[in-house]
Parts: sequence; structure tokens; C-alpha cells
Amino acid sequence: VQLVESGGGLVQTGGSLRLSCVASGLTFSAYGLAWFRQAPGKEREFVAVANWRDDSTKYGDSVKGRFTISRDNAKNTVTLQMNSLKPEDTAVYFCAAGWSAFNPYVRAYNLWGQGTQVTVSS
Repeated sequence: VQLVESGGGLVQTGGSLRLSCVASGLTFSAYGLAWFRQAPGKEREFVAVANWRDDSTKYGDSVKGRFTISRDNAKNTVTLQMNSLKPEDTAVYFCAAGWSAFNPYVRAYNLWGQGTQVTVSS
């Protein structure tokens, strides 16, 4: 089983980035797919999750209205469109999968990618 993120980078305040995560070796449609982030010296923070059984989504309060999560079960891919980026969005972003998971808790997700760095300059 493998989750591989891509799309991180350096962007100016107000800019946009699109992160992608491709999964292999799992029954993708049965997993909740989430994004978390972790800044230096801080705990891992919930960003967004896409439900495993319908099109519903949840977002962390700090990204609501700016980020959009979407999944494509045919391509085993989950993406995170990030708009209106702020310096406080700077972090390593992780893709995570949890069996039938649809909540913001780290412990609900047992499969993790290696992370991709997002840096927003002021």
C-alpha cells in the first residue's frame, strides 16, 4: 500500500497550489481520504477529508472557503486545491487514508504519504 503526494512548492501570499495524492494497493473507494499538515514545532493539523461513500467533505476551520478537496475513485487520486494562500499555511502536507473514515482525527487514518512541503512567502 502506498500514498504518494505531489504538487508542493513555494508560492507568494494570495497564490494557489494544487496537491495530488495517488494511492495504490488498497480498495480506494472504501477509504476516507484526508489531508493533514504539520508546521515545525506544531502538532499535525486536520485540513480536509473526502467521504468514502458520497461526495461529502469536511474542512478545518482555518482553510474553509479557501481549500477544496476532491477525489477520483477511477484514478485512485485525491486532490487539494489551495487558494488565497497565507504564510500560516506553510507546512508539510500529508495525504492519509482510513477505512470508512470521515472525521478530523489523526488516529482514524492508518495509511500516510511521505508528505510534500508547501511554503507561502509573505
